[in-house]
Amino acid sequence: MKKLWPVLLLLAAACKQKEYNADILVKNAVVYTVDNKFSMAQAFVVKNGKIIAVGNDDTIEQKYLAKEVIDAQGKAVYPGFIDAHTHFYRYGLTLQQVTLKGTKSWNEVVDSVKAYATRNPDGWIIGNGWDQNKWPVKQFPNKTKLDSLFPVRPVILTRVDGHAIIANQAALNIAAIKPGQLVAGGQIETVKGKLTGMLVDNAMGLIRKKIPDPTEQMVENAFVGAQKNCFAVGLTTVDDCGLPYTMVNVIAELQHKGALKMRMYVMLEDKEENYEYLFKRGVYKTPGLDVRSFKVYADGALGSRGACLLKPYSDKKNWTGFLLSSKEHFAQVAKMIYDKGFQMCTHAIGDSANRVILKIYADVLKGKNDRRWRIEHSQILAPQDLKYFGDYNIIPSVQPTHATSDMYWAGQRLGPQRLKTAYAYKQMLDQNGWMPLGTDFPVENINPIYTFYAAVERRDLKGFPDGGFQPENALSRVDALKGMTIWAARSNFEEKEKGSIEPGKYADFVILDNDIMKVKGTDLSKVKVLKTYVNGEKVYEKK
Repeated sequence: MKKLWPVLLLLAAACKQKEYNADILVKNAVVYTVDNKFSMAQAFVVKNGKIIAVGNDDTIEQKYLAKEVIDAQGKAVYPGFIDAHTHFYRYGLTLQQVTLKGTKSWNEVVDSVKAYATRNPDGWIIGNGWDQNKWPVKQFPNKTKLDSLFPVRPVILTRVDGHAIIANQAALNIAAIKPGQLVAGGQIETVKGKLTGMLVDNAMGLIRKKIPDPTEQMVENAFVGAQKNCFAVGLTTVDDCGLPYTMVNVIAELQHKGALKMRMYVMLEDKEENYEYLFKRGVYKTPGLDVRSFKVYADGALGSRGACLLKPYSDKKNWTGFLLSSKEHFAQVAKMIYDKGFQMCTHAIGDSANRVILKIYADVLKGKNDRRWRIEHSQILAPQDLKYFGDYNIIPSVQPTHATSDMYWAGQRLGPQRLKTAYAYKQMLDQNGWMPLGTDFPVENINPIYTFYAAVERRDLKGFPDGGFQPENALSRVDALKGMTIWAARSNFEEKEKGSIEPGKYADFVILDNDIMKVKGTDLSKVKVLKTYVNGEKVYEKK
């Protein structure tokens, strides 16, 4: 019996050592850690919502006993995807409105509105997602049909890019909009002295401010509905670009009560009250919410010809688009944000808008820096302006699916020469060696797999065109994955807490049904998410 005591003691010690020392163990996986060495692993361990160890199956299983073991069955596992440019809240609201994305004609838009009005007989009719570039007649619509169907009930329908709307006369009357009325940084369209109902960029504000505010329940439904869909495609952090400061507390309360588990990086709108709020309060940072930046709009969108170009549009003589505010405003805002130590993120589409903002950034930043000021979209650039990104560490925040959505008509707007340095993601990546990727949803689809596919293949979901659109600007698979994970986190000053599967970081990860680093062609766009985890909690599982 005495001889057995040492053995029993060893067994007792082993059992004690093998007590649960982890919450989750993921094993038998192809783990893309996306660490500095882009290391591969087979397993990792989660405790209290954070990753505590990464390695091979044998080593990890010998050391850790977890309450839950996830056998990935050889599937690929990635850090949770981060979308560096979204309109998350707006997307959630659109889920409660008339969905017009994919409509193939103005008649189809009108039919969708009629069907919605029948189901929802009261209040404003609000819709979004139409795109005249996808119709047989590629012209802005006219409100005549809306007026005949809805002579009293106000209707506003937002174009897919969010930079133009068509409103019926009832809505125009509420906003007291008249023919010939002028708006700085916007356009109220008229034909033969009569309103068509089309309002572009700043002109939209005249009517939008008349729309009743959504109820508290509608707001919560927007966040929760958006979250559900985003978790299903593997997103674990979203950058919501351009919210009012009042939304900060709404988001914080929803997260506190557990209704909202999506991590959010919020950029506040370019408005005086938002500057006052954040300058007075300072950076707002919790595990789920980060508020330290401002979203400024330099110009509109190419599709609605609001993008500000150096030379006229190729398909609209003597028209160059416009800036949405004065150069003096942008310069003043840049200096103010810099002096207060915050991040500036500016929407710039046209080559003129990009040049204006890049020069203002350069004047304020002086030289090399780590302020991580961003140009959102960086869509069309004069070749000589590319150097600003590298010389002043300015970050191009781009959306690869914009290239594959716009490629059908962008050449008509720009001509062949300007098109060469439009959607030039590889050229921009080379400036700093890193670049965050996003979607701009609901302008584009929320799915980050489509982002990856568009970045590396430069083709649409049908595989068009053969060889890809401007394939010289395709990204490598490694760079595309980094753009959706660690580089997106870095653009948010969050690379030490997320964006890779490493000890000490949040246990945000996704398991896919196929390996996006290996699947080729259109099959790549068909890869699905099996499971999504945030903070070690399963928030989505494919049925």
